[in-house]
Amino acid sequence: MSKTKAAITGVGAYVPDYILTNEELSTMVDTTDEWIMTRIGIKERHILKGEGKGTSDLGVEAVKNLLKKTGVSPDEIDLLICTTVTPDMVFPATANIISDKAGIKNAFSFDINAGCSGFLYGLTTASQFIETGKYKKVIVVGADKMSSIVDYTDRTTCPIFGDGAGAVLLEPTEDENGIIDFKNYVDGSGRKHLHQKAGGSVKPPSHETIDAREHFIYQEGQAVFKFAVSNMADVAVEIMKRNNLNSNDLNWLVPHQANLRIIDATARRMELDKEKVMINIQKYGNTTDATIPLLLNEWENKLKKGDNLIIASFGAGFTWGAMYLKWSYSPKV
Repeated sequence: MSKTKAAITGVGAYVPDYILTNEELSTMVDTTDEWIMTRIGIKERHILKGEGKGTSDLGVEAVKNLLKKTGVSPDEIDLLICTTVTPDMVFPATANIISDKAGIKNAFSFDINAGCSGFLYGLTTASQFIETGKYKKVIVVGADKMSSIVDYTDRTTCPIFGDGAGAVLLEPTEDENGIIDFKNYVDGSGRKHLHQKAGGSVKPPSHETIDAREHFIYQEGQAVFKFAVSNMADVAVEIMKRNNLNSNDLNWLVPHQANLRIIDATARRMELDKEKVMINIQKYGNTTDATIPLLLNEWENKLKKGDNLIIASFGAGFTWGAMYLKWSYSPKV
């Protein structure tokens, strides 16, 4: 009897209309298009504008797009997982708010916060619910309004991040396709290099923390870069070896879009041609939890049933991991 696996059967995405270009950014902070492109590889990023708009507004649009494309009713969804580092509120979970806004009434939902690895962790978690046989349709939505925690006076971090959301539908399959293997890691000591200083229970919001600008992203770029380059590549190669895969066997690398140099280093370690690497960082920047589903949505019409994909990510925590899956459907005509 074949083992039940979780397969991605649909993808959806959403990015806000407003585009913040490098040229406009250079009028806000001491930077240039050349500096940003050379060091990060980002040309523009989408920003959510509007009073009272939050991460759930991004996430619900991605979910609605997914449901429309797959022809699935909100009532059919058993579980919704939202992966985010910018929740609408400390509580309730942003997943609950997205479910309400999307009309999903027969599911339970919760958030996962694993930095930029959140979507990968979400896929890992969702696949286990599918494999039990109890859940037939699970949505994982990665969404972040990074502009809400970016300090636009900090030239080292503000060019990196953008806003966006992406979602996938997972369903059970007993054929050779679906999620085959994954490996996730964490090293909590890395938190000192990448975190938000205030706003949590250790350092609650106060006039002092706001005045000190401690509610924005704090990142020690060199330390994060060094750790990300080695570990994201290592875990991708580990998954390849564990499943007896070589570069010829792989159709696509789906890497988290943090930095073009990190992506290139990972591809080189995997001995993978650039033509097999999904890259859209130049258009969206680092949307944190949304980067991977945004890639899958953009490449959906190029993916064929049975294609071998490796998803790899690295994020604050530190968190990192990789997943091997065989794509479950060909482009819809």
